[in-house]
Amino acid sequence: MTDNRWFTDARFGMFIHFGLYSVAAKGEWYASIEEISAEKYRKYFETFDPIRYDPVFYARLAKQAGMKYAVLTAKHHEGFCLFDSACTDYKSVNTPIGRDLIREYTDAFRKEGLRVGIYYSLVDWHHPDYPAFGDPFHPSRNSESARNETCDFNRYLDYMHEQVRELCTNYGKIDLFWFDFSYEGHSGADWRALELTEMVRSLQPGILINSRLEASGGNLGSLLTDSPTPWAGDFITPEQIVPPAPLKAPGNAPVCWEACQTLNNSFGYTADDHVCKDARICIRQLVDCVSKGGNYLLNIGPDGNGSIPPWAVETLREIGTWMNENHESVYGCGESPLPAAAFGCRITAKDNVLYLHVMQQPVGPLPLSGIRPEDILYARMLATGAEVEVLTEGWAVENYPDYTFLSLSSKSNETQLLPDPADTVIKIVLRQAAGPFS
Repeated sequence: MTDNRWFTDARFGMFIHFGLYSVAAKGEWYASIEEISAEKYRKYFETFDPIRYDPVFYARLAKQAGMKYAVLTAKHHEGFCLFDSACTDYKSVNTPIGRDLIREYTDAFRKEGLRVGIYYSLVDWHHPDYPAFGDPFHPSRNSESARNETCDFNRYLDYMHEQVRELCTNYGKIDLFWFDFSYEGHSGADWRALELTEMVRSLQPGILINSRLEASGGNLGSLLTDSPTPWAGDFITPEQIVPPAPLKAPGNAPVCWEACQTLNNSFGYTADDHVCKDARICIRQLVDCVSKGGNYLLNIGPDGNGSIPPWAVETLREIGTWMNENHESVYGCGESPLPAAAFGCRITAKDNVLYLHVMQQPVGPLPLSGIRPEDILYARMLATGAEVEVLTEGWAVENYPDYTFLSLSSKSNETQLLPDPADTVIKIVLRQAAGPFS
């Protein structure tokens, strides 16, 4: 398996969904949900002119937020390409914008020192050889005009493989390839996945590949079994959920994973989606992922002009403020051998250091199990370096001898409020490692 250390050290990335659907402003599945005809959808191609598409700004914002890598949709299910593919005319260079948007993206993010990932949909609702009639997702699935279609799926696979070859050949070093997605009748060998995987790895040595050549956001694939397929990929991609526990293969071996999440309820820009997550929610989701040995890929959906909505920009900047003070508890960290402390807490860990993430105002001192006071060299607030007292006496210590208690109060303020209401991080340095850290 490919060395994934940069990925598990990074922990935090930016997902970018952008395409013709951004102009429609109804989400990336708009064509499928509304069963939009190819003729009606064509108007978005003919008028695609995102004058504010600015990957330099996106990259700087990602870096400011504390993200270490990004993934951009080179081609989504609609079949439209943001890159200058020789295989099709259905691409950004043939629209009013007239530019290769993937090249601009890769150049901008590399310049900021961020790792570059490319999303590519295995599905294609535009290609004439991708079966439409009866497909569960194709916009023309119920169209009588598609009933007698004459598709050559192998011809489509040749096209798809060649586009992947282009992306792996023409845009410099690609750190991560994010395929999407498999479903019944289109999974694994149906994609000629072994051939595809071998080609990607030969053209981009050291690249990481996700699990969706055989899986989807809900189906996690064979990496969780003791017999993963040759195309199982390097990491699992649960979507719109943080797993309730670390993902493990048989024998309790940790499995690399990344949760992809949205800032509202949509990946592609949706004008009427105002259910917006604030920075506090996103910080807690990030920490939840890291505490279970996973990554957090947080999506932005630029609008039809290429602008990131102002509220999303502000949220990412607020996350960046927290990360600036607390990134040590995220980068290179993973699952702790100790159970989470009191309700509202998570623990991330690295070597002989525990990072206690306190997300809810405690009632009294904070209990830790699986560790003794004498195991602790010191405990301090990560953001300020202020000492946190490890209690050795008092009623809590006397009544609950199996726990170690940390006090967040002082003699002058017995009900001290958390310094950071989103997530106050306490750095606990142990005299020796408490166990095997992920």
